[in-house]
Amino acid sequence: MSRNFDLLLKRYEPEIAQIRLAAHSLHQSVNQTYGGIHPYGYHLDMVVQNIRDYGHLVLADERDLLPLVFGGYFHDSIEDARQTYNDTISTACRFMDRQQALMAAEIVYALTNDKGRTRAERAGERYYAGIRQTPYAPFVKLCDRMANTAYSLSDVNKLNARMCHIYRQEMPSFLAAINAHSDDRRLAVPAEMVERIDRMLAADTTTH
Repeated sequence: MSRNFDLLLKRYEPEIAQIRLAAHSLHQSVNQTYGGIHPYGYHLDMVVQNIRDYGHLVLADERDLLPLVFGGYFHDSIEDARQTYNDTISTACRFMDRQQALMAAEIVYALTNDKGRTRAERAGERYYAGIRQTPYAPFVKLCDRMANTAYSLSDVNKLNARMCHIYRQEMPSFLAAINAHSDDRRLAVPAEMVERIDRMLAADTTTH
């Protein structure tokens, strides 16, 4: 399946490149940065690299590839880049048909935090319920968490390093919150990814 997934990525690389450019441009237009020092596209590329590496574990149909990749590149567009749900559908329709665009928009919508004063309020039970009910949203959320965890451990940004401790504390409840316990592979939380994040966080405790 991994080989077939790689072939699909190559087949749709022109569309993926256009989606990437559109996402980078959108976040740049609102002057959003990552860690206060990188263009936000730096983070989006990390998330989609995880989709490239592990997407074969969840992809159920070739037609879902572009919505999945779009979800990775645009997962913060409603929350951080002043987009609406309908804006997201319109953007997605530039790269895929409307049925696919609706799937893409649902992923983005599911990953959009609720309004709240604290981290816990912004990502409460309603938020996670939406993720568990939306095809590919648990996987994209895990790709996002993997990217953020890797960055917090990278020594690229000392101010962001404290986040690894938060991610370590949150890991059990986070995994429980996104796991739909479904036979639908589109809702899967791949064990291979969980194990990699666990190793990353465990390695950090041995060096501090």
